Amino acid sequence: MPTTAPKHVAVLMGGWSAEREVSLNSGRACAKALQEQGYQVTPIDVQPDVARVLQAVRPTVCFNALHGRYGEDGTIQGLLELLQIPYTHSGVLASALAMHKERAKQVMRAAGVSVPDGVVVKRGEAATRHVLPPPYVVKPVNEGSSVGVIIVREDRTHPAQEVGREDWPFGDEVLVEKFIPGRELTCAVMGDRALGVIDIRPATGIFYDYDAKYAEGGSIHVLPAEIKPNIYQRVQELALTAHQALGCRGVSRTDLRYDDTPGGTDEVVVLEVNTQPGMTATSLVPEMAAYAGLTFGELVKWMVEDASLNR
Repeated sequence: MPTTAPKHVAVLMGGWSAEREVSLNSGRACAKALQEQGYQVTPIDVQPDVARVLQAVRPTVCFNALHGRYGEDGTIQGLLELLQIPYTHSGVLASALAMHKERAKQVMRAAGVSVPDGVVVKRGEAATRHVLPPPYVVKPVNEGSSVGVIIVREDRTHPAQEVGREDWPFGDEVLVEKFIPGRELTCAVMGDRALGVIDIRPATGIFYDYDAKYAEGGSIHVLPAEIKPNIYQRVQELALTAHQALGCRGVSRTDLRYDDTPGGTDEVVVLEVNTQPGMTATSLVPEMAAYAGLTFGELVKWMVEDASLNR
């Protein structure tokens, strides 16, 4: 009997975004797990000549482990469509849409998903005056993973002067949003089902920033989140609705805030949807998949078998 050759998976990682190092960690972990699942694997540290490299490698499928610009914003997805190489995660439109926080909010709001009130302004304006009454959050419009996020607290007299620096690398526009107090929650969607809900508690401070997200021991993950059953279900419903409204495919992760503070609103609000969630040793999606009974190897195998074009 003839045997079918294993799929040849090119794992795309690295790139040149602000999240290069995390992407390399994600890619290495996924490449190792895919090899253990029996796939032929070629890791590729993505550079501007990636089209030439892919044409030389000729993979069956691409596992996209890129994070941030060019890997998460529809750019690499468009290239893979042109090269006709099936790929994991979301397609061109959903990737570009989810990466632009304000446009994603408009779509999610129209689908009935609660999102924070906010406004997009030139960074010079955000650096010289309080665009919203403190407390509020200033963030790049199209970056991920808490990159460049600044919280202006109630006791801060001056605005976010940091965004006015000449070396600010995240574009001329910023999103200024009302700060939502309470818990930081996250929920992954895999295909058409929401996984468990994690309550993320930073080990230091009160904000789940870049270091808390990726440093070993930077945060405490409570899974399942210790919240009321109706709130837990509401988080799962919002994550699935947001995933579907943006047109996401494969695996995504939705980050939310839940205001359970004394005298608070008890409202659950979606901050953003990550179409390329981290896949490192400290990442949330593998943890949620494990809680659902899937090993890391089974998770990445599902993602490869789910890969396609026209996503």
